[in-house]
Order: sequence, then structure tokens, then C-alpha cells
Amino acid sequence: MEIALDTAMPTYAGGLGILAGDTIRSAADLKIPIVAVTLLHRKGYLRQRLDASGWQCEEPADWKVESFARELPQRAQVMVQGRPVHIRAWQHDVQGATGFTAPVFLLDTDLPENSPWARTLTHFLYGGDPLYRFCQEAILGIGGVRMLRALGFRNLRRFHMNEGHASLLTFELLRERAAAAGKECVCDDDLDAVRSMCIFTTHTPVPAGHDQFPMDLVMSVLGAAEGPAGVKELFCVNLTNNGFGTRRELSEFKSVMQAGNTLNMTYVALNLSHYINGVAKKHGEVSRLMFAGYEIDAITNGVHAATWTSPPFQELFDQRIPGWRQDNFSLRFAHSIPRPEILAAHRAAKKNLIDFVRGRSNVTFDPNIFTLGFARRATKYKRADLLLRDIERLRGISQRAGKFQVVYGGKAHPNDREGKEVIRRILQVKESLMPDVEVVYLENYDMETAKVVTAGVDLWLNTPQPPLEASGTSGMKAALNGVPSLSVLDGWWIEGCIEGETGWAIGAPSNPGDTTARDSADAESLYGKLERIILPLYYQNCDGYVDMMRHAISLNGSFFNTQRMIQQYVLKAYLI
Repeated sequence: MEIALDTAMPTYAGGLGILAGDTIRSAADLKIPIVAVTLLHRKGYLRQRLDASGWQCEEPADWKVESFARELPQRAQVMVQGRPVHIRAWQHDVQGATGFTAPVFLLDTDLPENSPWARTLTHFLYGGDPLYRFCQEAILGIGGVRMLRALGFRNLRRFHMNEGHASLLTFELLRERAAAAGKECVCDDDLDAVRSMCIFTTHTPVPAGHDQFPMDLVMSVLGAAEGPAGVKELFCVNLTNNGFGTRRELSEFKSVMQAGNTLNMTYVALNLSHYINGVAKKHGEVSRLMFAGYEIDAITNGVHAATWTSPPFQELFDQRIPGWRQDNFSLRFAHSIPRPEILAAHRAAKKNLIDFVRGRSNVTFDPNIFTLGFARRATKYKRADLLLRDIERLRGISQRAGKFQVVYGGKAHPNDREGKEVIRRILQVKESLMPDVEVVYLENYDMETAKVVTAGVDLWLNTPQPPLEASGTSGMKAALNGVPSLSVLDGWWIEGCIEGETGWAIGAPSNPGDTTARDSADAESLYGKLERIILPLYYQNCDGYVDMMRHAISLNGSFFNTQRMIQQYVLKAYLI
């Protein structure tokens, strides 16, 4: 549903889109024959503006499509509410390190032959009501397959669904098989054949992240039921207007229904994929508990090394580790880069951050003061305000252990009032921390801002409420630039944390289950590590801190990248 291809293309909201873009970039680097399909999102996700009270306001993020993609002549269509919705595609090419190209096709319904409402269906990422969202998912899944066929991709080996948003593509693959055989319904052999073609990656342990739609809405969009089986057949939906026929009941697919009358897009993908995975080892475990009875593996996420390594470190790696772009594993040799060279590259990245902060907020950070960074999607469970839980304690730490300053960033979904409250709380508290702790919240956090912030801070902070962090990738970006993490043991950090080597852990997996008690325990752990270990190391043992930076690159940067990740997908899913 989202993919981050360029900062000026607002076709992404956050980590899921960043991961999609990084995946395609690494596939191109490795010359994997892959194509990507997404929606165009002419109005983007949102442009964030914070008013005087600290409340987030949203504006459309318009962009000039023609500057980044070329229109293709082929057309496809999907029947929506009994009327055809015509689709065109725009192509954006992602070029790999060796010149290999992976095309991305952005689907667009803003065509004069469509109704005024249908023309808007590919305008807004994660916008609109459930009807709008389901229509988008029909265009992405069903329309995406039809567009690929129109473009000449007749023999695709695998279809990889990145979250459940695209899971209606399985319906289209079933329809294709039935139509090719001249059948009015699908059978078990068709299900097995489609299952062998499909891969599903689930990205969230948060129930709200799994799309569910009322069956009456599904039927109104995709077609009326026929025959005695009705909507409780063929994954609880019989889509006559889009070419689907009736079929006999298969009991194994009853789990698609939730509360008796809901289509769960995640279960559609689970039932029709031969390989299913979570995005970290812990997330794989959590997913197996959430979706009992399904075989769910885990491939831990990564980031595209060349994209997220800052210019100062790129220059250093080019000198000391030639070929690191083609072989990210070679970053393990960062362990032997002389300390002064690591420190010089970091100071250059930090200067870039300080200049950026001054330009965006008129706040002047001191380059000699320890700088923390926290920039994630603003939502309650990520607990961006955990650091600010005890203002007097923070002031005391700054006075006793050493001064520090904090960079925040991140957007809340327009409908996430709790997330917006977190942002406002941070902005309200920042004044009371002055002059001991300078805090800045960077407005309209995007891909370009993320590159500057993750590279320029001295420590990356991450405080999600376990076990709700599926993976997280912001700390991986920081690690490529020699920035250690202070993070809760959840998601990827369970695998990436070597205490005192690559960073530090907040709390422990056995912390209290009660939310209030857990928040208190985690805040106390955060404050203790910051005051007694991290700040003294930074200010009193520069060589020791630079060693931490080298370990972050050599141990985590060399492994938590999409080059390793996509190689695992090839071996575990694409070629099996």
C-alpha cells in the first residue's frame, strides 16, 4: 500500500513504506528479477504542521508525478459497485548499485473515463472511510494483477504480499485459473496452485493493524452473491461482477470470518500463502500465538545500507571498506577502522544535524553536548514521551552526569488522537526542561529528515511497549552511522543488543505486565542507564564510546540490512 522511493514522492507514511523501498533497492543491487506494485497517492500521506499549542494539523502532500515516473499506455479495470474503474500505471525505475533496474508500477485511477469519486480512489494514502479503503485494496490486489498482465508479465513466479492490504490478489489469481480452465468455480487444486505462488509478510502484532471489512461493504463493492452458498463460500465472498463464481464450502477457510460477518484481509493472505513470516524472531513468536495453526517463520527486517549511511560515513567506508555497497557483510571490517576516523565522520554527521535543526526550528544545538534522537510514527504504544516521565529527574541527570539535548520527530495518523496528544505533551514539557535540557520537535518528519537525524545523534532512543514492536528499523539506520541504541528489548533489538557493545537495553522482557507499572519500571531503567553508564562513558571515556560506535557498525550495520534480508527471502520463499 505504501513505498518510499524518494523524499519528494510522498507515497509512504512510515516504516512499512521505508522497508518496501529498501527491499526494492536491495533487490536491484542483487539483480533479483522483481517488480513492485503500489498506488500512486497523488495527495500523498500528509504534510504535518504543528500549531502554537503543539497540536498536529494535516495538509495534503501534493507532488508532480511526471517528475518521478512515466505514464504507461496499458490499462486495466476493476468492477466497483457494479461500475468499471479504469486504471493506468506510472513506472518509476529503481537502479541498483551495478546498474540493474527494478521497476515500480504506481496504479492511478485519476482518469477522465472514471466518475469523479472513482478518480480520487488512488489519491490518499490511508485516507477516507472503510469503503474508500476497501476500494483501494481491490484496486491494489485485483487491479494490480490485471495491470501486471496488461504490461506483459504473464509468467511471474511469486507474489509477495507486504501486509494484508494486497491480499485480494489471491482472488484474482484464483479467477484466472478458473477462467483458463473454462470453469465456473475453483477447486482444491486451484487453491493449492495459488498458494504455491504466494508469500505473505505480516508486520504488526497490533490487532488494529489487520484490516477487516464488513461483508455487506465487501459485497457492495465487489458484487452480489449468487447460489445457495452465498457470501460464506470462496473466503466468505462470491464476486460475480469481477468474474468469481460460486463454489462448494471448504471448511479450512472458515477462519477468514470474524464475528460472523467480516472479511479479515490477513486471514485471506494466511490461507493462501505457502510461506508466511514475521519481521523479527520475537515477532514470529508473537504472530504464531496470534494466528494459531499457521506455520509462521521469521525474517528480521533490515535497511538499505547505501541509502541510510550518511555522506561522511560513505566516504569513510569507500576508503576503508571498498565494495561495501555490493557486499554489506563487509561492514564487519569497520571494527578495525581507526578511532579518530570514526570520530571525525561522526562529528561531520553531527554538524549536518545541528545545521539542519537550526534551519528547521531556529534552535541552536551545541555540538559538544550529548544528543539523543527519537523519531518514530507518533502513536501511544511507541511511548515517545517515556523519556519525559519525570522532569525533575531529567534535570538532575543533566546537572549531575552531563548535559544532553534531544531531537524528536514523527507524524501521527490523522485519526490517532492519542498519538497527537503525545506530540503535544512533548512540546508542552520542553519549556520546563530549559535550560538544563534542550528539546526540539522537527515538524513534518520525512525520509530526508530521517537520514540526517539517525546519522547525527550520539544515541538512538526507542521505547515501545512490548510486545507491540514488530521489528523497528530506525535503530538499524543509526547503527550504520555508528550510533548505538538505548532501546526496550522488543522487535529487532532483542537480536541486535549486546549490552555495552552495540548499545543498552531498557528494562527486561519480564518487566511488569501492568501498563502503568511497566512504564514506571522502564523509565527508571532508562534514567539509570543514562545517568550511571551512558553519559559518563561519553564524557569521560571518548575511546570507549567510539568503540561502541565501531561495534554498532561492524556487528549490527553489517547484518541488519535489506541485502541480507532479501537473500533470506530468496532462499526461504522465492525459490522454494
